[in-house]
Amino acid sequence: MSQLPRPAHTRRLRSAAVSVALLGLLLAPAAVPSAAAPRLPAAAGSAPASTTVLPGGTGALTGYAIRSAAEVPDTAAAVSTPGYATAGWHRAGPRSTVLAALVADGTHPDPFYSTDQQRIPRRDFAGPWWYRSDFTLPDTSERTSLDFSGVISAADVYVNGRRVASAAEVAGVYTRHELDITDVVRAGTNTVAFRIQPNDPRKHLTLGWLDWLQPPPDANMGIVRDVLVHRRGPVSLHDAHVVTSLDVPSSKSGPAELTVKGRVRNDSRETATATVTAAIGGTGIVLREEVTLRAGETRALVFAPDRHQELRLRRPALWWPAGMGPQNLYGLHLTATVAGSRSDAVRRSFGIRDVKAPLNSAGARQYTINGRPLLIRGAGWSADELLRWDTTAAEDRIEAALDAGLNTFRLEGHIEPDEFFDLADRHGILLLPGWECCNKWEGPVNPTGSGEKWNAADRLTARASMAAEAARLRDHPSVLSFLIGSDFAPDARTERDYLDALRAADWPTPVVPAASAVTTDLSGPSGMRMTGPYDWVPPSYWYDKREGGATGFNSETSAGPSIPTLDTLRRTLSPAELETLWTSPSAPQYHRSPSPTFNTLRLFNEALTRRYGAPRSLRDYVAKAQLGQYENVRAQFEAYARNATDPTDPSTGLVYWMFNSGWTSLHWQLVDRYLDRGGAYYGAKKANEPLHVQYSYDDRTVAVINRRPAAVSGLTARVTLFDTDGASLYDRTVRGLRVGGDGARTTALTVPAVRAAADAPDATYLARLTLTDDAGREVSRNVYWLSTRTDVPDYDATDWYHTPTTTYGDLTGLNSLAAATVTATARTTHRAGSMSTTTVTIRNTSSGNTPALLTDLHLVDGRDAPVLPVRWNDNQISLWPGESAVLTAEHRTADPTGSALRVRISGWNTPTTHIDASSP
Repeated sequence: MSQLPRPAHTRRLRSAAVSVALLGLLLAPAAVPSAAAPRLPAAAGSAPASTTVLPGGTGALTGYAIRSAAEVPDTAAAVSTPGYATAGWHRAGPRSTVLAALVADGTHPDPFYSTDQQRIPRRDFAGPWWYRSDFTLPDTSERTSLDFSGVISAADVYVNGRRVASAAEVAGVYTRHELDITDVVRAGTNTVAFRIQPNDPRKHLTLGWLDWLQPPPDANMGIVRDVLVHRRGPVSLHDAHVVTSLDVPSSKSGPAELTVKGRVRNDSRETATATVTAAIGGTGIVLREEVTLRAGETRALVFAPDRHQELRLRRPALWWPAGMGPQNLYGLHLTATVAGSRSDAVRRSFGIRDVKAPLNSAGARQYTINGRPLLIRGAGWSADELLRWDTTAAEDRIEAALDAGLNTFRLEGHIEPDEFFDLADRHGILLLPGWECCNKWEGPVNPTGSGEKWNAADRLTARASMAAEAARLRDHPSVLSFLIGSDFAPDARTERDYLDALRAADWPTPVVPAASAVTTDLSGPSGMRMTGPYDWVPPSYWYDKREGGATGFNSETSAGPSIPTLDTLRRTLSPAELETLWTSPSAPQYHRSPSPTFNTLRLFNEALTRRYGAPRSLRDYVAKAQLGQYENVRAQFEAYARNATDPTDPSTGLVYWMFNSGWTSLHWQLVDRYLDRGGAYYGAKKANEPLHVQYSYDDRTVAVINRRPAAVSGLTARVTLFDTDGASLYDRTVRGLRVGGDGARTTALTVPAVRAAADAPDATYLARLTLTDDAGREVSRNVYWLSTRTDVPDYDATDWYHTPTTTYGDLTGLNSLAAATVTATARTTHRAGSMSTTTVTIRNTSSGNTPALLTDLHLVDGRDAPVLPVRWNDNQISLWPGESAVLTAEHRTADPTGSALRVRISGWNTPTTHIDASSP
């Protein structure tokens, strides 16, 4: 989170030994990723279905029977023997923490509502839990192995009554383990049992929740990635990957060179000769090599362009981030045959792209991709609090981020399963994975964290974790870098271990020593900074080139609290908590943070009252929060976009803290748990439009930002200022504007200062900005609510999480806006598959001069519950009398008849109405 001092209670971790003998396996991962969809847990006490693994195949365990070891008197040998009775055990999915399973089967209440999580006794998770599953082998003609990672925190592993690995060896959530179980399996039913040890992020190299949310009572103990059963012939393939080299700057047409690498291992007891074939889909490239191996021998495999000219691609299909080009992917298929029979095969996808991140003249890390400049517009990604994986939900969130104009997620720990990275590759969102701060991962170096120091076993676990994740992630073109430190860089010995592991894995992108401003002997300056803020600051703050303002690369920053929509609040908080939310500004909020620094909304609520006026009801509080969040998030992204092209000390990247929360939260989120979207989200979406007109709080300039690849000319910008009665204070049009591509900026004009009347020393006014193309079509509209009294931050009093404000802008004039009337029509059309489009035409039909400010459209069902997720082309719009807009909502088709579908229309100064949105 932040490199500056923070409360020591926020995190911690310790050791789990990894044997030196196993380390070689951990450094050489070799499994085929499972693409199996998550399975819903069955009822408690039922036996999980057994997966059958055919010769030459790979299968994932389909689920587990789980139970606290304290309730199981039998020996480990008995528990792991086929046929052992599991009546009364709980059912868990193939990737599940203990608590996720117990919530799914109704043993414990939903921890996401109110304070129900406090009702779950932590003592139930103080000791080990058994995870037991069966798999079936038709025969034992081939070698069989278990391949897995994702154990939290450690586990003894048993197969058919025999221990095949100890908890000292299987330790750490990211370490990968390949266990040869050929000698213990049999034809028919086989049993694997894991005795999972409790987790403590202060003591183990796993994961924790820092100050993000109330941590789960089980501390996420369980198995959260697939456990794979491999069957292979005598020769096996490992570590298959493709190293790509792109000729930059001539990257638009190539060329590129590919090097196919891997290892071939003879697992038999006699010499074997294998023919290895490498085929690259979409290119016609097929390469072969014959390899003779002694019993137990492993040999490196390399198909290089100096021997295989076809690996030099003249015109490669490049992978681009979304908005910059297509997301082209290639496939590698590697096969080993022995005596004419297939012995093993692996498949990998990869992309061709070039990522560089040198330090600019100001010392900031400046990313380019395929030779083109790249301003990182990112946000922090959070896994689900119970680490439940849902591919559809993850894809929905990725699509929402792209729709908001983001191009990057940062993963501070909580490194998601393979499907997440596959989705990122396919959708074109960039990723910045890395290790966590403030717990065991930073135990040796972070004096303000709570992680325990490392011992020799911890160092082996850390190195094995880096090796395993490097091998897993290196071929994903969406992965932009790896951050080997967060608040603090690793010590020199650990950094060397990490870098050696990355180098051995052929890691292809820049390695960043920390997300904070540090310099290490091996990696040099990080080029990053972590100045926050993490709590409320005014919109104008972002324009100052100091603290968290728009300069350099800020790896985590936002104005903190993000109050969700009223719909989500009612699903999250009890009636009493809802009352406290708006009536008690300094009250502790369970759904904010366990940290005493962040467990109230005091700073946010004070600013809201000082700037907008004291809330009159829960609805009024939420409405004011949406206004405040919209203007603040918009200003943050707009400031970084404007300063990206400055000749001195430009902004190069920001990571909004955060994009989503792992549970139902009141802070650090652009979208809420249910993917409903309010002011924070739409402020980001407005700021990050591909072609965008924006106002600067510091110097009142109006700029046009173009994120499209090509330059645009013939643009017209118009700026009109209004008082709260709707009277025009200023109106100017500038024609013939031209702006370059890839984030270029042009300044259209400077707006004059608005002076308050003598009898109104502080006045609220509105600014409407429009941008039209050479055909007169409106391509960007942006409306600001401003004050003649500026917000004044006290930079001298800045601490690690915020800068206090001494004088607040006066936006209370918005409370006197005349009521506006809007009318609308809507209709829904069903597209092929399960998707629908609802089109709404909305018009301000008021007879006066005032706008319908921040008008929000929500698609709802017959009970007035939001239909989610929904992707609107625009929302929370402001229309002046006579103006209209056509808005579209893309959503799933819940009811093919569309009979109950309605659009709820509300706004700052418009009454709530509903219109029918059923199919025509």
